[in-house]
Amino acid sequence: MPGQRKRKRRQQAERERAAARFAPGAGHWEVLFTTQDESRWRAYVERLRASASAPAPASVSASSSETGVDWSAMRVDVLCGRLVQPTTYRLSRFVPGPEGD
Repeated sequence: MPGQRKRKRRQQAERERAAARFAPGAGHWEVLFTTQDESRWRAYVERLRASASAPAPASVSASSSETGVDWSAMRVDVLCGRLVQPTTYRLSRFVPGPEGD
């Protein structure tokens, strides 16, 4: 198939970059939000998406404000429940460690 080799190489390179970026010792995962209520979970994620797509106020320069959410550094955990324990939804953000270590 045309382009398949190029696509596979690009995907492999993306996986290698992500593995290096999130390697053990490169930082830690910080829990931003956790709930057992799916509607609260969906509302929180939608608020994040809306704030990420909203333009920065004109009075604040883009370099000094957080212009959005880095979704490539976010992790969604859905801990599946059973009869005894309900399903838990958790959103975490990767926080890089100090550069000197």
